[in-house]
Amino acid sequence: MARLRLADISKTYRRGTAPVFALRDVTLDVAEGETLAIVGPSGCGKTTLLRVVAGLARSDAGSVLFDDDEVGELPPERRGVGFVFQHSALYPHMSIYENIAFGPRARRVSAAAIRTSVLESARQMRVDEQLLPHFPRELSGGQRQRVALARALVTQPAVLLLDEPLSALDAQLRLELRLELARIHDATGATTLFVTHDQSEALSLGRRVAVMRDGRIEQIGKPRELYDAPANTFVARFVGAPPMALFEGTIADGRFTASRGFSFAVAGAAPGAAIAGFRASDVRLAADGEIRGVVRAVEDLGAESYAYVDGDFGTLVVRVAQTPQAGERVAVQLDPTRAKLFDADGKRR
Repeated sequence: MARLRLADISKTYRRGTAPVFALRDVTLDVAEGETLAIVGPSGCGKTTLLRVVAGLARSDAGSVLFDDDEVGELPPERRGVGFVFQHSALYPHMSIYENIAFGPRARRVSAAAIRTSVLESARQMRVDEQLLPHFPRELSGGQRQRVALARALVTQPAVLLLDEPLSALDAQLRLELRLELARIHDATGATTLFVTHDQSEALSLGRRVAVMRDGRIEQIGKPRELYDAPANTFVARFVGAPPMALFEGTIADGRFTASRGFSFAVAGAAPGAAIAGFRASDVRLAADGEIRGVVRAVEDLGAESYAYVDGDFGTLVVRVAQTPQAGERVAVQLDPTRAKLFDADGKRR
């Protein structure tokens, strides 16, 4: 295990004559034994960041340190990293045993030690010993990804890198392996960077979560911090399901007045252009509600239901106890004490 530090990492690709900024001055610190989840939309730089840490891509600027050792000039095989890809990337011509044993063999470990470590890694990942003589094509997707994880863990890496390892699996397998990843981390204490576009995976597996956009880290914090105190409107919309509803307006004389249709008191807020955000749990349907609209759609998820209410204000998502009908006219009551306020440029006030 190692402490991982990245300092001012930048990476630019060329697309024809135009530069593509994959990473822009990324700085982060991952404690020894910590799992940091990195979440963001496609193309935000998540995978490029892992590739730089692994040595599969060279940064244009900045430093990669394991503990206090600069590893930016070391090739991948000398960095002590384990890498699990979105697709298992197993060697199809090798048995499961040979796939897991590939790393120790490359390091010229003795045959007896290889067998011991392969069996232990397979056991950790609950890969049945009877599967070891088989080939990847004979395994299910979930079994192949377990083998990929065993292959990454067998060398006891200083840093474990997971690049959307669950995204190619169905929902039930994703849940099962998410629980497995949490169990494995508790058992091994591996310093882990976990990349995903699925916020539920990020929030459940990461002790802290970094939200990325356009090659930059927008905010790093514990899951509850990101949900309750987003640094800007991008994080506010990206973290949380359904996403936060945002309304442009103005603060004057102690009140926020939306550009379209409603206002509420905001004690102590500085005057000027602003954006107000509400989670679905911060609003409710109420006969005496000041905001009126029409239910466009209802999302019934079993344990929870959400109504999408359209009006002059735009769209509000309301968590409801009793499900209204699409097309029904309703009144909505805001909880002004729960409003999240942002400046006109999207930064949290």
